[in-house]
Amino acid sequence: EQGVVAVSNRQISEAAGQGNNTAVGYHFGTKADLLTAIVRRHQDDIERRRESLVAAAAGSEDVRAWVDCLVRPTAEHLASLGLPTWWARLSAQLVADPMFRHLLADETLRSESLRAAIEALDRCRPELPAPVREQRDMMTRQLITYGYAEREQALAARSPGLERHTWETFTVGLIDAITGLWLAPWTPIPPSHRE
Repeated sequence: EQGVVAVSNRQISEAAGQGNNTAVGYHFGTKADLLTAIVRRHQDDIERRRESLVAAAAGSEDVRAWVDCLVRPTAEHLASLGLPTWWARLSAQLVADPMFRHLLADETLRSESLRAAIEALDRCRPELPAPVREQRDMMTRQLITYGYAEREQALAARSPGLERHTWETFTVGLIDAITGLWLAPWTPIPPSHRE
Protein backbone atom coordinates (compact mmCIF):
# COMPACT_ATOMS: atom_id res chain seq x y z
CA GLU A 1 0.00 0.00 0.00
CA GLN A 2 2.85 2.43 0.75
CA GLY A 3 5.39 0.98 -1.66
CA VAL A 4 8.23 -1.45 -1.08
CA VAL A 5 10.86 1.26 -0.69
CA ALA A 6 8.76 3.69 1.35
CA VAL A 7 7.65 1.29 4.07
CA SER A 8 10.08 0.80 6.95
CA ASN A 9 10.83 -2.39 8.83
CA ARG A 10 9.39 -0.67 11.90
CA GLN A 11 6.05 -0.08 10.10
CA ILE A 12 6.03 -3.72 8.99
CA SER A 13 6.62 -4.87 12.58
CA GLU A 14 3.79 -2.62 13.83
CA ALA A 15 1.38 -3.86 11.15
CA ALA A 16 2.25 -7.43 12.14
CA GLY A 17 1.31 -6.63 15.73
CA GLN A 18 4.88 -6.96 16.97
CA GLY A 19 5.86 -4.73 19.85
CA ASN A 20 9.51 -5.17 18.95
CA ASN A 21 10.49 -2.73 16.20
CA THR A 22 13.32 -5.02 15.13
CA ALA A 23 11.10 -8.07 14.52
CA VAL A 24 11.67 -8.01 10.74
CA GLY A 25 15.42 -8.06 11.23
CA TYR A 26 15.20 -10.75 13.89
CA HIS A 27 12.98 -13.09 11.86
CA PHE A 28 14.17 -12.38 8.32
CA GLY A 29 17.31 -10.23 8.28
CA THR A 30 17.10 -7.44 5.74
CA LYS A 31 14.08 -6.10 3.87
CA ALA A 32 15.40 -7.99 0.82
CA ASP A 33 15.36 -11.21 2.88
CA LEU A 34 11.77 -10.55 3.94
CA LEU A 35 10.76 -9.89 0.32
CA THR A 36 12.52 -13.09 -0.80
CA ALA A 37 10.52 -15.06 1.79
CA ILE A 38 7.27 -13.49 0.55
CA VAL A 39 8.13 -14.21 -3.09
CA ARG A 40 8.99 -17.84 -2.30
CA ARG A 41 5.76 -18.32 -0.37
CA HIS A 42 3.75 -17.30 -3.40
CA GLN A 43 5.99 -18.84 -6.07
CA ASP A 44 5.82 -22.29 -4.46
CA ASP A 45 2.04 -22.42 -4.91
CA ILE A 46 2.22 -20.96 -8.41
CA GLU A 47 4.85 -23.55 -9.34
CA ARG A 48 2.64 -26.44 -8.14
CA ARG A 49 -0.25 -25.12 -10.22
CA ARG A 50 1.94 -24.64 -13.30
CA GLU A 51 3.42 -28.15 -13.03
CA SER A 52 -0.07 -29.64 -13.46
CA LEU A 53 -0.85 -27.46 -16.46
CA VAL A 54 2.48 -28.20 -18.16
CA ALA A 55 1.93 -31.94 -17.66
CA ALA A 56 -1.55 -31.67 -19.18
CA ALA A 57 -0.25 -29.66 -22.18
CA ALA A 58 2.73 -31.94 -22.86
CA GLY A 59 3.20 -32.50 -26.60
CA SER A 60 0.82 -29.71 -27.62
CA GLU A 61 1.71 -27.51 -30.58
CA ASP A 62 -0.99 -24.99 -29.63
CA VAL A 63 0.35 -21.54 -28.72
CA ARG A 64 -2.71 -20.88 -26.57
CA ALA A 65 -2.12 -24.02 -24.47
CA TRP A 66 1.38 -22.80 -23.53
CA VAL A 67 0.25 -19.23 -22.93
CA ASP A 68 -2.34 -20.72 -20.57
CA CYS A 69 0.55 -22.37 -18.68
CA LEU A 70 2.20 -18.97 -18.30
CA VAL A 71 -0.88 -17.04 -17.20
CA ARG A 72 -3.34 -19.29 -15.37
CA PRO A 73 -1.21 -20.39 -12.38
CA THR A 74 -0.93 -16.82 -11.10
CA ALA A 75 -4.66 -16.22 -11.54
CA GLU A 76 -5.55 -19.41 -9.70
CA HIS A 77 -3.15 -18.49 -6.92
CA LEU A 78 -4.60 -14.98 -6.59
CA ALA A 79 -8.15 -16.34 -6.59
CA SER A 80 -7.22 -18.80 -3.82
CA LEU A 81 -6.01 -15.99 -1.52
CA GLY A 82 -9.44 -14.45 -0.95
CA LEU A 83 -9.92 -10.71 -0.70
CA PRO A 84 -8.13 -8.45 -0.36
CA THR A 85 -4.84 -9.59 -1.88
CA TRP A 86 -1.58 -7.73 -2.38
CA TRP A 87 0.61 -10.25 -4.23
CA ALA A 88 0.07 -8.95 -7.77
CA ARG A 89 0.67 -5.34 -6.72
CA LEU A 90 3.79 -6.31 -4.80
CA SER A 91 5.07 -8.22 -7.84
CA ALA A 92 4.52 -5.18 -10.05
CA GLN A 93 6.42 -3.01 -7.57
CA LEU A 94 9.31 -5.47 -7.47
CA VAL A 95 9.49 -5.66 -11.28
CA ALA A 96 9.65 -1.87 -11.49
CA ASP A 97 12.26 -1.41 -8.76
CA PRO A 98 15.90 -1.75 -9.88
CA MET A 99 16.97 -2.57 -6.32
CA PHE A 100 14.54 -5.47 -5.84
CA ARG A 101 13.79 -6.61 -9.42
CA HIS A 102 16.27 -9.47 -9.18
CA LEU A 103 14.42 -10.98 -6.18
CA LEU A 104 11.37 -11.80 -8.27
CA ALA A 105 13.36 -12.68 -11.38
CA ASP A 106 15.68 -15.05 -9.49
CA GLU A 107 12.81 -16.91 -7.84
CA THR A 108 10.72 -17.03 -11.01
CA LEU A 109 13.59 -18.36 -13.11
CA ARG A 110 14.10 -21.21 -10.63
CA SER A 111 10.77 -22.59 -11.84
CA GLU A 112 11.30 -25.73 -13.92
CA SER A 113 7.70 -25.71 -15.09
CA LEU A 114 7.98 -22.09 -16.25
CA ARG A 115 11.13 -22.90 -18.22
CA ALA A 116 9.36 -25.92 -19.76
CA ALA A 117 6.34 -23.80 -20.75
CA ILE A 118 8.55 -21.11 -22.30
CA GLU A 119 10.57 -23.70 -24.24
CA ALA A 120 7.36 -25.31 -25.56
CA LEU A 121 5.97 -21.90 -26.49
CA ASP A 122 9.23 -21.14 -28.33
CA ARG A 123 8.82 -24.34 -30.37
CA CYS A 124 5.26 -23.64 -31.49
CA ARG A 125 5.00 -19.88 -31.92
CA PRO A 126 5.74 -18.38 -35.32
CA GLU A 127 9.32 -17.58 -36.29
CA LEU A 128 9.92 -13.90 -35.60
CA PRO A 129 12.94 -11.65 -36.04
CA ALA A 130 14.87 -11.26 -32.76
CA PRO A 131 13.82 -7.61 -32.14
CA VAL A 132 10.12 -8.46 -32.68
CA ARG A 133 10.35 -11.49 -30.43
CA GLU A 134 12.13 -9.53 -27.69
CA GLN A 135 9.46 -6.83 -27.85
CA ARG A 136 6.67 -9.39 -27.60
CA ASP A 137 8.41 -11.12 -24.69
CA MET A 138 8.48 -7.77 -22.89
CA MET A 139 4.83 -7.06 -23.74
CA THR A 140 3.81 -10.50 -22.47
CA ARG A 141 5.55 -9.94 -19.13
CA GLN A 142 3.93 -6.52 -18.80
CA LEU A 143 0.44 -7.76 -19.64
CA ILE A 144 0.68 -10.53 -17.05
CA THR A 145 2.36 -8.50 -14.30
CA TYR A 146 0.43 -5.26 -14.62
CA GLY A 147 -2.84 -6.83 -15.76
CA TYR A 148 -3.12 -8.81 -12.56
CA ALA A 149 -1.90 -5.89 -10.43
CA GLU A 150 -4.59 -3.61 -11.87
CA ARG A 151 -7.29 -6.25 -11.37
CA GLU A 152 -6.16 -6.77 -7.79
CA GLN A 153 -6.24 -3.00 -7.18
CA ALA A 154 -9.71 -2.73 -8.71
CA LEU A 155 -10.96 -5.53 -6.45
CA ALA A 156 -9.43 -3.88 -3.38
CA ALA A 157 -11.08 -0.56 -4.35
CA ARG A 158 -14.38 -2.32 -5.16
CA SER A 159 -14.43 -0.61 -8.55
CA PRO A 160 -17.79 -0.65 -10.37
CA GLY A 161 -18.28 -3.26 -13.08
CA LEU A 162 -16.21 -5.98 -11.43
CA GLU A 163 -19.25 -8.21 -11.07
CA ARG A 164 -18.95 -8.88 -14.83
CA HIS A 165 -15.44 -10.28 -14.45
CA THR A 166 -14.36 -13.22 -12.35
CA TRP A 167 -10.72 -14.26 -12.10
CA GLU A 168 -11.56 -16.87 -14.74
CA THR A 169 -13.09 -14.46 -17.26
CA PHE A 170 -10.23 -12.01 -16.73
CA THR A 171 -7.70 -14.82 -17.20
CA VAL A 172 -9.33 -16.12 -20.38
CA GLY A 173 -9.27 -12.61 -21.82
CA LEU A 174 -5.61 -12.19 -20.88
CA ILE A 175 -4.72 -15.57 -22.44
CA ASP A 176 -6.60 -14.59 -25.61
CA ALA A 177 -4.77 -11.25 -25.79
CA ILE A 178 -1.31 -12.77 -25.30
CA THR A 179 -2.04 -15.56 -27.77
CA GLY A 180 -3.10 -12.92 -30.29
CA LEU A 181 0.08 -10.99 -29.57
CA TRP A 182 2.23 -14.01 -30.42
CA LEU A 183 0.25 -14.95 -33.53
CA ALA A 184 -0.10 -11.40 -34.88
CA PRO A 185 1.71 -10.47 -38.09
CA TRP A 186 4.73 -8.20 -37.91
CA THR A 187 5.76 -5.35 -40.15
CA PRO A 188 9.34 -5.21 -41.40
CA ILE A 189 11.01 -1.91 -40.51
CA PRO A 190 12.62 -0.14 -43.47
CA PRO A 191 16.39 0.41 -43.06
CA SER A 192 15.83 4.19 -43.00
CA HIS A 193 13.79 3.85 -39.74
CA ARG A 194 16.26 1.66 -37.86
CA GLU A 195 18.72 3.04 -35.35
